[in-house]
Amino acid sequence: MSRRRNSVYAALNCDDVLFEILLRLPPSTIFKSIIVSKNWLHVICNPRFRHIYLTKWGQEFRLLGFSVCNFLYLGRPRDGLHRPPWEPALPFLSTCRDGDELKHSGILKQLGYFIDCSNGVILSGRHPKTYIVYNTMTKQQYQLPEPQQFYKTLCMALIVVEHLDDVRYKVIRARCESRLKLRNNVSIETFSSQTGQWKQTTLMCSTPFALCPRTTGMVVGGVVHWFAMWGKLAIYDPRLGDRNVALVKLPGGLLSVEREESILGESHDGNLLFGSSNTHGMELWKLEKEAEVHPPPRYSNCTHFNYTWTPVCRISFKTMWKQNASLSMHHSKETQILSFLPRNSSSVYIRSGWNIFLCNLKTRTVELVHYQGRGGSISWESSKVVPYFLPAWPISSAVPLQHGT
Repeated sequence: MSRRRNSVYAALNCDDVLFEILLRLPPSTIFKSIIVSKNWLHVICNPRFRHIYLTKWGQEFRLLGFSVCNFLYLGRPRDGLHRPPWEPALPFLSTCRDGDELKHSGILKQLGYFIDCSNGVILSGRHPKTYIVYNTMTKQQYQLPEPQQFYKTLCMALIVVEHLDDVRYKVIRARCESRLKLRNNVSIETFSSQTGQWKQTTLMCSTPFALCPRTTGMVVGGVVHWFAMWGKLAIYDPRLGDRNVALVKLPGGLLSVEREESILGESHDGNLLFGSSNTHGMELWKLEKEAEVHPPPRYSNCTHFNYTWTPVCRISFKTMWKQNASLSMHHSKETQILSFLPRNSSSVYIRSGWNIFLCNLKTRTVELVHYQGRGGSISWESSKVVPYFLPAWPISSAVPLQHGT
C-alpha cells in the first residue's frame, strides 16, 4: 500500500504527468483545482498549459457589467454637443463585486469614451487622435501614439489574440464617407502592438460600398465584419497582408423592412451571428461559409468563400412576454435586442425600458439581469450598451501588454 501511495505522490509531483492529468479535467473542475497546491496553481497558470487547454475545451467568460458609449459625444467636433458634468465619459453598469471594483477603481475616468472590448481588453479614447488600451486582467493601460491619418468620420475594430507569453492586439480605424459616396476602396489605418506603429492601407472591393459610420466591427477568428450601408456586411481578413473586402447582403426576413436594431456576435462553433429586432420581435441568423471550388492552396481570404445565411430563430416579443408573465412589472412596451454573449448561440441580451434581460433562445424564457448604476439616466436610443466579460482563466502573475519589439 505504501508503495502505491508513493507512486501516486511521485506522479502528482511530476509536472509533465500532472500536466497531462489536468488537461483532462473539465472547465467546471479545472478552475477549482488551483487551490489544491502551489504546484497545481503553477501548472494551470502556465501560458503553455492555458493555450493547449483552451484549444481543447474552449474559453469560458464571466460578466462584470455593461459598458456604455453615447454616440452623441464620441467623435463630435469641439463646438458640438458637450457631455454634462454629471455624466461619466464611460458609464458602467456593474453586475458583480469585480464589476464594482472596476467601477470604483477610478480607472474608467482615465480611459475616455468606450469604443470596444475583447477578451478583457478595453479600447477607449477620443476621436480622432487619442486611443487607450486597458487590460483588466493585468491592470495595465497603454496610450497609443497619435494616428497618422485624419478621418472625419470613421468606424473601428479591435483584434485581441492571446499568445503563449503575451497578449497581442490590433486597432483598426476605417474611413467612412460622410456623404455616403460609393467607392471600390476604403482607407484604413492599423496599429499593431508588435510594431508599436500605425500603418495606412487601402482595401479594395469588387463592387462599390460604404461602411456605416460610428460602428465597431465584430471580429471572428481574426476576421473583421463591419456593417455597410444599404443592408450589407463588409468582411475584411487582415491576415497575411490581405487587402480585399467581401460584401455580403444581410438576411432579408420579415423584420428587415422595419429593422430598428442590428447586432453581430460569434456562435459557439466560430461562425458569425447576426440579430435584428423591431417593435414586433427579433430574428437571429448564422453566417456559414464554404470554400470555392479552386481556392488558393494554403490560404483562402474572405473573397474566396461562398456565404450563406442560416436562420437560427425568430421570436415574437408579445408571445415571449406572455410566457414570462411574472416579469410584467419589469418590462415596458419597448423591447429590443441588445447584444450577444461571447461565443454563445443559445442566449442573447435584450432591453426593455432600462431593464436588461437574458433571453434563452430555446425555451423563450427571460431572466432579469440586476446591475448597479444609473440605467434610467442613459440615453438608450443614442448609446451602444455592450456586456463586458473577462476570461474565466485564473492567472497568478501579470501578463504584460506588448507595446512593440
